Amino acid sequence: MPVIPAELTYKGGMPPAEELVQRLLSGQTLLPDSPDHLLEVVGVLESYGEVLDAYSLNLIYQAEEQFLNPFPIFKYFNGHISPARIWAYLNHDRINFEYAEYCMKTMLWHGTGGLDAYLDSKAFAASCASVITSKCRRDPLLALLHPLAPGFLTELIRSAATTHALGQFWRVMSDLFLDLAQAEREGRVRSIPAVVEFIKDGLVAAAANPITYAVTIGRERLWVLPPEASLTFLVDVAVPYVEAVFLRGTPFFGTVSFNAQARQISAEQGRFAYGALYADPLPTMGSGIPPSLLMQDMYRHLPEPLHRWYRQRTRGEGDIRVKICQSFQKAMFCVTNAAISGTMPHPLSGGDAQQRQANRAYAEAWAVRLAVARTDCLEGGIQALA
Repeated sequence: MPVIPAELTYKGGMPPAEELVQRLLSGQTLLPDSPDHLLEVVGVLESYGEVLDAYSLNLIYQAEEQFLNPFPIFKYFNGHISPARIWAYLNHDRINFEYAEYCMKTMLWHGTGGLDAYLDSKAFAASCASVITSKCRRDPLLALLHPLAPGFLTELIRSAATTHALGQFWRVMSDLFLDLAQAEREGRVRSIPAVVEFIKDGLVAAAANPITYAVTIGRERLWVLPPEASLTFLVDVAVPYVEAVFLRGTPFFGTVSFNAQARQISAEQGRFAYGALYADPLPTMGSGIPPSLLMQDMYRHLPEPLHRWYRQRTRGEGDIRVKICQSFQKAMFCVTNAAISGTMPHPLSGGDAQQRQANRAYAEAWAVRLAVARTDCLEGGIQALA
């Protein structure tokens, strides 16, 4: 039976940066271990894994099958178009792929890491020139429009390359989160530290996976992100994704009005703090607002144990998307925790003074940014009265 809430906001304190540094250097998890936290994090990541599976498939479909399509009105259908699917789409009985595109555009706009560096390279420009020449030979409309805006198609190819790379990244993360849920059911993961370790091991195992992308035009196969670019999963896509989506993000449209002329938005993209780790857990369900779209998608795939746990707390089903958002934020701190541990300059155990100092500097750089994030969710959470 649902209980009346004491509070509907987070209850925890916000640990200072130095405490976060100590947690990271001592191998402690940012999110404390508890049975409720384990249920929340594993359950919400299982739901997220199901959603990322759909996102990944669609992003790769768009990049490969809708490449330079001037009117991609059916890009969300993965090539399976029928009256029933169109009707379901119009009635919003579907996955909201707009959120996946939001993440892609955020990565593209912030432009950090090895992928962005390659997209600015001469080698990429040469690949674009070859692709555009081949495409224009077969598409009279593009051949007519290209001379009028010579940089436009190149920008579309940059977008397609980021779309495909994000699809590859989410393919790995989807499998990792679903494997985590299976490991928890089998008793191989029984705590939050084990969750963080499982995710870290998965990230490290996939770290060197190559990120490549080619398109087929006519009978010709052309590289956009060739093997020679030496792009890899962790450094060139995963880390830029964390930077762009977890940390920087973009101000969400329709929730808060910002005045850029009054400097309410920083002129420096590196100082943006609108990402998932900073967001207020308030999915308004307004049209087109990214958190609402993702929470709705995750709601459709909630595992029953977590869904039942939500129904027993605060407003039951009435604020379930807010509960999902809270749990998701905790889970993203766990993923960030795993990413930091997996990219620490040196092992935490042992090492000389210079290595320990390098680890401390790395942890301090992260802690400065995390200390002003929604770290109050690390101690508090969805409260239920006894």
